[in-house]
Amino acid sequence: MTTDAMFPDEAAALPDGGTMPLLGFGTWQIRGTDALTAVGWALDAGYRHRDTATVYGNEAEVGAALRESGLDRDEVFVTTKMPGGGSGQETETLQQSLQKLATDHVDLWLIHWPTDGAANVPMWQAMVDAHKQGLARAIGVSNYSLDMIDELASATGVTPAVNQIEWSPLLFDPATLDGHRERGVVLEGYSALRGGTLDHPDILDIAQRHERSTAQVIIRWHLQHGIVVIPKSSQRERIYSNAQVADFELTDDEMSLLDGLGSGS
Repeated sequence: MTTDAMFPDEAAALPDGGTMPLLGFGTWQIRGTDALTAVGWALDAGYRHRDTATVYGNEAEVGAALRESGLDRDEVFVTTKMPGGGSGQETETLQQSLQKLATDHVDLWLIHWPTDGAANVPMWQAMVDAHKQGLARAIGVSNYSLDMIDELASATGVTPAVNQIEWSPLLFDPATLDGHRERGVVLEGYSALRGGTLDHPDILDIAQRHERSTAQVIIRWHLQHGIVVIPKSSQRERIYSNAQVADFELTDDEMSLLDGLGSGS
């Protein structure tokens, strides 16, 4: 079973000319056989962007699912993340990730979270070096503020391509979104379906109007903003449902209403 016809094809442009699918599949807290199965379902449903991390403990399963899918490596965008506390171990950590993922490169390598101030720039420089070596086609950060991004760019001359942060209609902040765009940094959101979003009455109302799930409305909102979103689930029905968002659009009024739910708007 596949749902490719309803799977969105929007992508974000990356600095070096590549692209990053706006809808990806997150794997946080999914391990072992569950991870192998869930990623397999996601690939079957049309997802061509997988998000994992060293600390998730599931890189091997994510890699195995891709091999078992029969898809070519270049058909799938693979993200993994370097622990923020791993300064000085960047090369070793990336090589371990590549071995587990069974690939010679990742499409995006992120610093998972900021470390102590003194280590941020050296860690970023190591990311830059890995990018130059072709081990990571794009590099970025996660959970960084705009000021932290500016510090890295000023020190190395290289701006992170992506910043992955917690994001949803309830966290919408136009200044944060605009700040990323001004710097040419792709905003990628995680935990979009947490924090009360699925039960929010305004989101429920929009979902009923479109005869959709609240999860589909939230994902569609991200896509229409050009923001990467990586919903995760280990349930087959939800994985497929979350992928079926290419055949409807939110109106301008609905987008504005959802934007207005954020404390920063």
